[in-house]
Amino acid sequence: MPPRRRRTEARRRRWPLVLLFAASVLAGVVLWAYAPTLPRETLIARYANDRSKFIDVGGVLAHVRDQGNPDAMPLVLIHGSMGSLHMWEGWARDLGGQIRLISVDLPGHGLTGDWRRDEYTIEAYTDFIEVLVDTLHLDRFALAGHSMGGAVAWSFAATRPHRLSALILVDAAGFPRQGEAPLPTRLARTPVVGDIGIYFKPERIVRRSLTEVYADPAMVTPERIRQYAELQRFPGNREATLRRARTQEPLDPTPLRRLTVPTLILWGAKDRWVPVADAFRFQSAIKGSQLEVFANLGHNPMEEDPAATAAAVAAFLATVPPPPPPVAPAAPADPATNDPTVVLPAVIPEKD
Repeated sequence: MPPRRRRTEARRRRWPLVLLFAASVLAGVVLWAYAPTLPRETLIARYANDRSKFIDVGGVLAHVRDQGNPDAMPLVLIHGSMGSLHMWEGWARDLGGQIRLISVDLPGHGLTGDWRRDEYTIEAYTDFIEVLVDTLHLDRFALAGHSMGGAVAWSFAATRPHRLSALILVDAAGFPRQGEAPLPTRLARTPVVGDIGIYFKPERIVRRSLTEVYADPAMVTPERIRQYAELQRFPGNREATLRRARTQEPLDPTPLRRLTVPTLILWGAKDRWVPVADAFRFQSAIKGSQLEVFANLGHNPMEEDPAATAAAVAAFLATVPPPPPPVAPAAPADPATNDPTVVLPAVIPEKD
């Protein structure tokens, strides 16, 4: 009997050591996986360029690039969820001689970061675009949006049609999603996991997401993974992503049937996030819209083949009638002409 007591006591003494070892391993994993927010100045130096401007738009210092032909029709470009204005650089290169291109990092994305409104829904982003174009003194312009940015674009068109000359939707969100949401969205919506997980290193999830986004695996380069992952660590972006995933309500596509703006729909047939069937649903809902499907491209066709997609945009915009010239304000009436006691000459002499 005594020897058995010694073995039991030995086991009891080992339990604290086992728990300490397990806690140490867990702490090591957490420390390895933890990715702190990166300094704003570091990321701006790395991902801004000589065309980048930082403009106060509704209380947030927004990263904007205004490039291309300054005298041509303005085309405002809205990226999708977890994206940035860098997605449009291929179009800026191929369309810059014909069009003025204005791209922006939405609040909670890229080099813009969070904003004091602390809302990251489609409706809030639609308001943000209105403040942006007002700040840039744009009266009429064309608007293009990709994925979530596509939903922002058509929401703007539905609520402010008098501002738009044309609408371009690229693999746009708009209809109820069939099947599971993308992995980052599912993780963000999971209680506790989302709150903790946003501070873990994003590279692995970014790599998996980009593998699903692009039809061509060669697009998933270390440089692109690093850019996406580091921009997520810009101050405020991860918290904004979590709030957006948890507050955005399902979209109502009903307003699409009321759109009268000339519309081009571009889609990658190999899109694994928003099926190509939705492209035809958009075409059916928007009266007179044009559709072009690219057989070998995925969810980001403007990145995978900027030349072909830009050519489709250029051809479409060439058919869009120019906006009417602004109406000059009427000159103030001469008070004398309204006085019935004043007799005017039959012919008013010209001034020397």
